[in-house]
Amino acid sequence: MQLIWTIVIGFAAGLVAKLLEPGTGTSGFFVTTALGVAGSLVASFFGQFAGLYVPGQSAGFIGAVIGATALLLAHHFVAKK
Repeated sequence: MQLIWTIVIGFAAGLVAKLLEPGTGTSGFFVTTALGVAGSLVASFFGQFAGLYVPGQSAGFIGAVIGATALLLAHHFVAKK
């Protein structure tokens, strides 16, 4: 159930990250939401590794938005070249 909650938070975080993204990017709705889910998972696992969260606890919405925004920016740098 925790993984499903992390995915739902990541979906919403991907949408918010798309709104925070500067300019118009090349990524569409599905890429943005996939990066949001990945950002949420990365933020959760990194937070657990850093000791910010206990195992089984998700990063939360703010952490997921930060993770999704970081992955979205990285995607744009790679997609440009």
